[in-house]
Amino acid sequence: MVEMDSGEKRLNELGYKQELRREMTLFKTLAISFSTMTLFTGITPLYGSSLLYAGPASLVWGWVVVSFFTWFVGIAMAEICSSFPTTGSLYFWAAHLAGPVWGPFASWCCAWLEAIGLIAGIGTQVIGGSVIVIMLPLVSLTTKPASYVFTHFETAPDSTGITSKAYAVILSILVSQYSLYGYDAAAHLTEETKGADRNGPIAILSSIGIISVFGWAYILALTFSIQDFNYLYDAGNETAGAFVPAQILYDAFHGRYNNSAGAIVLLFVIWGSFFFGGLSITTSAARVVYALSRDKGIPFSSIWRKIHPKHKVPANAVWLCAAICILLGLPILKVNVVFTAITSICTVGWVGGYAVPIFARMVMAEKRFKPGPFYLGRARRPICLVAFLWICYTCSVFLLPTLYPIKWDTFNYAPVALGICLTLVMLWWVLDARKWFKGPVRNIDVQDGK
Repeated sequence: MVEMDSGEKRLNELGYKQELRREMTLFKTLAISFSTMTLFTGITPLYGSSLLYAGPASLVWGWVVVSFFTWFVGIAMAEICSSFPTTGSLYFWAAHLAGPVWGPFASWCCAWLEAIGLIAGIGTQVIGGSVIVIMLPLVSLTTKPASYVFTHFETAPDSTGITSKAYAVILSILVSQYSLYGYDAAAHLTEETKGADRNGPIAILSSIGIISVFGWAYILALTFSIQDFNYLYDAGNETAGAFVPAQILYDAFHGRYNNSAGAIVLLFVIWGSFFFGGLSITTSAARVVYALSRDKGIPFSSIWRKIHPKHKVPANAVWLCAAICILLGLPILKVNVVFTAITSICTVGWVGGYAVPIFARMVMAEKRFKPGPFYLGRARRPICLVAFLWICYTCSVFLLPTLYPIKWDTFNYAPVALGICLTLVMLWWVLDARKWFKGPVRNIDVQDGK
């Protein structure tokens, strides 16, 4: 008789039957989790603006600071994942940790924050990153001295309209906060991962460790390879002053070989990472939609919860996420502020979803918690407190204006869009959903006739 997988056993204890195909190894789960964390897709589009706000030192050390606090969030989530290895992950955790009174409401809020963040974020891997990190400084005809990269601080009020040095630093760190999340993808895949109660937490923490190192190396490679800082933002340069990383690549290869072919090859590596990162985020988003549909938490749940009979994946949920992503992304082609808004909504929704189960874990009675193999013990309260406060700070700064003076074409529309979404979700809860949505719905008892 084949012994039941530990993850499946815990899933049954939580009231769910095994419907998805549980065949992912730790390596596969780690690969998807890491690619979801947007090494290139997070740093590349925001690098130029972050560098402009306060110069290289703020950007470089900002990554280190954000990585430090990200570990607190990751450790807190790893403990919860070890105890609740389910595809519903965050909202399922919130329901159980908040207790029977507040559980349904906490679950509802977390589910929709997570769904909004994930779907907004749809839109690398390690080898391509290594090539760029190693090759770029070697190819560059000259490199900036370490004193420039690690200590030079310079604001650009003429370009950004921001005169406050502290405010400029806060905005320069946004690139790190946008890039260093997504590790919960490992939690979304726990019903498809072997030994998920152990491998889920390992994948979460390993993803944070890998991207902390690779992300910093990528930022350093770009910054050391700058040839002419002012030319990067010149509207007359080869990228019209709009794509700083591409200009750094062009300057490096053209300066060395009088040819830009190498820069184009590396840009294809980066653009490829956007595609594969998008696939990974779609994978996570579809699992959240599937889990929420399984608990009858969204309209037409019976459609989105269907499993493909052959591949054992939520195919309809995948197509739904892809369709919504296309509709959200089309305006970006014409209106630049839409990209800023979607970036902010993605971060606030996604990271904000982390806050609900972490806060519930912090305040709950310890006797109500059944620990998994990864358990923090007495350390859980201080770790959860730091993680929760950091999440609150992160969500707040992404709602700030990023350019001054504030005009229609520079306004950060994220607070408006997010406010509308959350208002509709809350109204739905008050007027209707609270009457029937009770959080996660057990389905194993129905199957077994118990």
